[in-house]
Amino acid sequence: MTKLVSSKDLHHWLQDEKELALLDVREEGVFSAEGHLLFAVCAPLSKLELQIFSLVPRKTVRLVLCDGGEGLCESAAKKLDNWGYTDVFILEGGIGEWRASGNVLFRGVNVPSKAFGEFVEHRSKTPSISAAQLKSMIDAKEKFVVLDSRPWLEYKRMNIPTGIDCPGAELIYRVHDLVDDPKTTIVVNCAGRTRSIIGAQSLINAEIVNKVVALRNGTMGWVLAGLKLETDSDRNFSAITNKGLNKARVCADRLASRFCIQTIDLKTLEEWQQEKETRSLYILDVRNPEEYVSGHLAGSVCAPGGQLVQATDKWVGTMRARLVLLDDTGVRAKLTASWLIQMGWPEVFVLEGALEKIELISGMPKNMVVPYKEGAIEKISPETLQEEQKIGSTTVVDLANSLEYKAAHIPKSWWIVRSRMPQSLEKIPGNGPLVFTSPDGQLAALSAIDAKGLTKRPIKILKGGTMAWKLAGFPLIGGFENLACQNNDVQYKAYDYEKNIEQHMQEYLSWETGLIEQVERDGTANFKHFSIK
Repeated sequence: MTKLVSSKDLHHWLQDEKELALLDVREEGVFSAEGHLLFAVCAPLSKLELQIFSLVPRKTVRLVLCDGGEGLCESAAKKLDNWGYTDVFILEGGIGEWRASGNVLFRGVNVPSKAFGEFVEHRSKTPSISAAQLKSMIDAKEKFVVLDSRPWLEYKRMNIPTGIDCPGAELIYRVHDLVDDPKTTIVVNCAGRTRSIIGAQSLINAEIVNKVVALRNGTMGWVLAGLKLETDSDRNFSAITNKGLNKARVCADRLASRFCIQTIDLKTLEEWQQEKETRSLYILDVRNPEEYVSGHLAGSVCAPGGQLVQATDKWVGTMRARLVLLDDTGVRAKLTASWLIQMGWPEVFVLEGALEKIELISGMPKNMVVPYKEGAIEKISPETLQEEQKIGSTTVVDLANSLEYKAAHIPKSWWIVRSRMPQSLEKIPGNGPLVFTSPDGQLAALSAIDAKGLTKRPIKILKGGTMAWKLAGFPLIGGFENLACQNNDVQYKAYDYEKNIEQHMQEYLSWETGLIEQVERDGTANFKHFSIK
């Protein structure tokens, strides 16, 4: 049965030693713009079935729901009760009461990780250079290398000239093969600040002999300085050499000693897996996705280390849970563990011999989804939908997020958010059948089930979702059209806007640098600084 928890009690819970899952069930864009608790994980009601088992695997965990007073928590609580969660609370009065009680609200997403990056720069005095300084180094052909700490697709979208893609967890693993001269200056960048700071400090903590600096404000700082970025670059690391690996292991061992990183074996992991009803356990493979797909430990989740530090709440929804990190050599797992320990996670472990002498699973596992019955809802093929569209008898309803919809959607479709369907369906003209779609069809199926009780119009599902339509060779168009509700479902990055991009960049950077003061006022973070021995 759902209970209420006061702001005062929740503030105490955020600082005690027990596990706590704190979920904000508003849409991400609302969560970001209107503010939220520092450690609240954004888990929108509209997608809860698709996320809950991964974010909060233990059904007996203490779980608190919050919203802005719209009634979303009550709907979420009923679902969680049906799915077997037994200790669910709702924050009394929502975020409004939290603020009224003198507590701090935070805008943006992935805030604990972003704030931690600012904490690291402040306490470690991470050295940095400006875009103008780097441009002078490029023009003077000085001895330097730019390592871009973002994932490959982000790098491909736009990058600093000369930059080589080397995602965060790869830095101490690959750097010895990428930089063979100790006199070469290493410049680490990302889109903004966090991954630049964490990446540069990773190399410094590992005691790399080269001079290391972060590029202040990353690609945003570069653009704001009036400089041009490259697009669609393909500079990447190659296979690691034995020499490079040996040096990387030495660096990882230094980190393990300095940050007191604990290791476990497979037997211990198996014992912990048997305790899933009493302790939350997350098994996180921090290698690149391509490596994970080629072979991984059963039950592990693909969570590339650099991104895991950058957005821990994307993978882990339970505070003070056990986190077990793994890779093939231990280097990337130890680097990632060093940062999670500093972020205040009390139980972080590296799995030794994680991928040795066991049968590995290939491919990317399907997301753990709450079982649902589609009932008598008809599924139609892309070919059938195209024929029905030709005669104008059918309207497509798209449940993709607004940025996905803007990028590519079926012509003449209408866009809605699942949690807003009662109001949105009324805005869709006509009385013919509605065909629900989403990128892979899962969210469309869940939404179609809901819609059966909200409209008299016939409801159908596009088999395979919009991806099946694309694979069938049918056209997609971009842009916003036929929006049945406000497109504030996700947070837009500066580059996602069509106008005033530089203004949005500056606002973002100002927001990020202001986080450290907010965290100090909030008082619920437990970031740690380890002095150099």
